[in-house]
Amino acid sequence: MPETALRMGRISYLNVLPIYHPLEAGILPHDYELVAGPPALLNDMMGRGELHVSSCSCFEYARRPGRYYLVEDLSIGSRGPVMSVLLLSRVPVEELDGREILISGESHTSVALLRLLMRDRYGLRVTYRTGQVSPALRSATPPVAFLAIGDEALRLRNHPGYPHRVDLAEAWRDWTGLPFIFGLWVVSREAADRGLFHDDPGELLRRGRDWGLAHMDVVLDLTGHGCPLSREELAFYYREGLVYSLGGEELRGLHLFYEKLATAGIIAAVPPLRFFSL
Repeated sequence: MPETALRMGRISYLNVLPIYHPLEAGILPHDYELVAGPPALLNDMMGRGELHVSSCSCFEYARRPGRYYLVEDLSIGSRGPVMSVLLLSRVPVEELDGREILISGESHTSVALLRLLMRDRYGLRVTYRTGQVSPALRSATPPVAFLAIGDEALRLRNHPGYPHRVDLAEAWRDWTGLPFIFGLWVVSREAADRGLFHDDPGELLRRGRDWGLAHMDVVLDLTGHGCPLSREELAFYYREGLVYSLGGEELRGLHLFYEKLATAGIIAAVPPLRFFSL
C-alpha cells in the first residue's frame, strides 16, 4: 500500500451519517479512502494496521491503548435514550436471572455495557450466546432476550414478541448520571509516528460533524428512505438521542466505564487517554 494512501474507517450505521456525508459527497475535499463496516470489523482492521484512522469502539481503545491516539472532541454517544442499542426481552428484565441472552458480534462496547448492567446494575446472573439476531428471531427457538444494535435495533425496537425493552444508554445514565460513549475516533500510533499525516484527520472529521449538524434537513432527506423511523423520530435521534462531542462530561462517563470494566476484570486496567497532535 503506498504511504500516501491513507484509509479511514466509517461505521456502516445511520448514526454517523452527519459526520461522513460531507466527506462522501465531496462537500469537504480530502485524500482518504473511506472503508465502511460494522464496529467490530473496523476494530479488527485498525488492530491489524489496515486502517490509519477510524471510528472505533471505546472497548477496543481500552484493550489496546498503546496502538492508538484519540481524536479530540469527537465521539458517538448518548446523554439519555440512544434508541439504537437495546435489550429486548419476552419477560421483564428481573426474570432473566439464569436465562440466556443472544448478543450481536458487531459491537464489543455494547456487549461489555450489557454485561456490566446485568451484573452490577440489576444483580442478575445470565449467560450469553453470540449470533445473528434477525435469523434467530425467525428460527423455531427464538431467544428469550437479545441485544440489538445500530440500524437493526431501530428496526426491531417495537417487536411485538419482545415487549420489555431496556435502552442501554438510558440505563447507564440512570445508574451513573453521566453520558455513555459507545465509540471514539482513533489514529494509528504507528502511522502517526511514521509521519504519514500531514493534516489533522480530527479537524476534517469535526468539520464534517459540524456541517452535518448544521444541515440536518439534508441528513434527514438521505436517511428517510426505507428507514423504520419517521422524520420526526429521526430528527430526535440525531439531535437528542446522540452526542458527537467529547467534552468534560463525556470524558467523565468514559473514564467511569473504564473503571467499572477494570473492576469487573473485563479489561486489564483503566487506559490513559492520549490524544493525537501533529
